[in-house]
Amino acid sequence: MLRFFQALMPKESGFFEMFNRHAATLVKGAEALRQLLDGGAGVEAACARIFGHENEADDVTREVLHAMRTTFITPFDRSDIKDLIVALDDSIDQMQKTAKAVTLFEVTTFDGQMRDMGDLIVEAAKLTVESVSLLSDVRKNNSRLNQLTEKITHLEEAADALNDQGLKALFKAQRADPMAYIAGAEIYDHLEKVMDRFEDVANRISAIVIEHV
Repeated sequence: MLRFFQALMPKESGFFEMFNRHAATLVKGAEALRQLLDGGAGVEAACARIFGHENEADDVTREVLHAMRTTFITPFDRSDIKDLIVALDDSIDQMQKTAKAVTLFEVTTFDGQMRDMGDLIVEAAKLTVESVSLLSDVRKNNSRLNQLTEKITHLEEAADALNDQGLKALFKAQRADPMAYIAGAEIYDHLEKVMDRFEDVANRISAIVIEHV
């Protein structure tokens, strides 16, 4: 019966458009973060792009929350909509926190493991975009959605391993410079949390799939 009424409410499709727009900011933010990790003269500009994309994402989040309050019939439970958009927004918020840490510590060179984590973040963002795009028909796309969320989980596990390797190498390399170690460890922590937030998104999507299949 609920799906019948949903079919009569074309405005509900606006949620999927907003989810897609928000997810697109994650890819742009992740690509800027990866460029940041190349270091050098481009760090400041990359940070600025991340801040800009985070602002775009905030605008979309506000749209979703407003629509959730004013739409009679929503495509998912309101709690699922809120949890999903908050998880998406937390992902790019964490990218912004990473850029802030880089700016605060004035870091312009980054370890190989950091760049590798950046590659995983970009991949996770792209998988998230595909996952979000399939939510408009969960029943039809449930198999692919499960594959995508599982891939994101594996990427998070790989990022954890890189984080451990990087911290160990950083400790050995910076024994004589505690401040350099503190700055590097802070950046590793933020990068790991970016991947954690993508896993949170994957978990929210998995919960929606379970409820609607």
